[in-house]
Amino acid sequence: MDGIGHGAVHRFAGAVQAGAFMPKITKRFVDTAAPRAERWIAWDDDLPGFGLVVLPSGVKSYVVRYRTLEGRDRRPTIGRHGVITPDQARDQAREILVTVGRGGDPLGDRREKRRGAAMSELFDRFLEEHAVVHCTPRTVAEYRRVVEKHLRPMVGALKVEGFTNQDARRVHYALRATPGQANRVLGVLSKALSLAMEWGMRPDGLNPCARVKKYAQHSRDRFLSVDELGRLGAALIHAEAVGLPWVVDETKPKAKHLARPENRVSPLDPTIVAVVRLLLLTGARLSEVTELQWSHVDFATGTLALPYQKGRGRRPHVVAGAAMDLVSRRPRVEGSPWVFPRRGDPSRCISREVVESGWSRIRRFADLDGVRLHDLRHTFGTTASRSGANAFQIRDSLRHANITMTARYVNADLDPQRALAEAVGNTITAALTARKADVVSIAAHRRGDDVSG
Repeated sequence: MDGIGHGAVHRFAGAVQAGAFMPKITKRFVDTAAPRAERWIAWDDDLPGFGLVVLPSGVKSYVVRYRTLEGRDRRPTIGRHGVITPDQARDQAREILVTVGRGGDPLGDRREKRRGAAMSELFDRFLEEHAVVHCTPRTVAEYRRVVEKHLRPMVGALKVEGFTNQDARRVHYALRATPGQANRVLGVLSKALSLAMEWGMRPDGLNPCARVKKYAQHSRDRFLSVDELGRLGAALIHAEAVGLPWVVDETKPKAKHLARPENRVSPLDPTIVAVVRLLLLTGARLSEVTELQWSHVDFATGTLALPYQKGRGRRPHVVAGAAMDLVSRRPRVEGSPWVFPRRGDPSRCISREVVESGWSRIRRFADLDGVRLHDLRHTFGTTASRSGANAFQIRDSLRHANITMTARYVNADLDPQRALAEAVGNTITAALTARKADVVSIAAHRRGDDVSG
């Protein structure tokens, strides 16, 4: 039957009501089909499933009816009479029925396509086409964590095209107990939705996250004072020469089996000490130092090829002579490309976890509780600001993408602000004191007192 599967015809036969009107749908028949008080339909006697619907308003449309393999009754409209002819409608109906005979569901496919991709599909594309290509491995890992832990479970089933501002607000509000995390998740969601517009997955327009107000966060910016730097320097020397106390949780059962407190001292790996010193001298990020290779070092120009911004390649970066001296004293391990190789496995660089563990001992001995390794970067930026460097110079030294981030480092030091406030306050106070007699004279004059004496 013109290539139409017998299964499709059989399924249509079960869908047609008994006694339905079945003429030959030709142009003459369609032109003479008169509207009635209620909608009526005529099925073609030549192509089962092809029909004409006539509305009380006189509008006439061609339809095709079929059942899917799952037994769902479908009746998609092919087109309106006058826009297409009966023969054109018949050809389209035949194509649809052929597809159905092969197990397809044209109307279901059309509806699914109209509904568009799910947010979960957008997150997959965001990670693979954006994060992996443009971001550092650490950033990619963080994006994956945010997507898998928060975004996919919350909104993965929603459609990209139908995602609204209220959906974004619900995500943000659900994480209100951890404001910083809520803001980070919102940032990742916003970036994914911006890319969805670029990729044509949703119409261009206002990002649904644009009007979601972020939660207030207490700044974690911290830098070391001159006194604290002195204590840190002494702790680093002590760590190499004598050793540092262990960091022990006395509440754990195994703590009682350890050595006596006075004997819980051991030297710190010199590589950890060197990493901490270089962090202070360069203002680099921890991963930039731990992953430094000998091929990145140029002693002739006094530069280190540190990453330019995040994930944008490496460029020679001028560093202090003290930093180059520190690197030059590092022993080279044969066959290892790393300036700071891992103990026991020089084919790999020292891990973040090892450095973080050593830093816990260092800061405890130096009485710097709460100071993070990243705060050494803040210390570099703040010291540069104190030295008279402008924001653009500090931006280049810290390899920031823009001046906005650098402003956090420049504004972190309150000493210049305090000095300015004191200077202004002293000037105004002095001026007020010098005018005190004049003020008394004005007041007395207003009361009519004799001020001639």
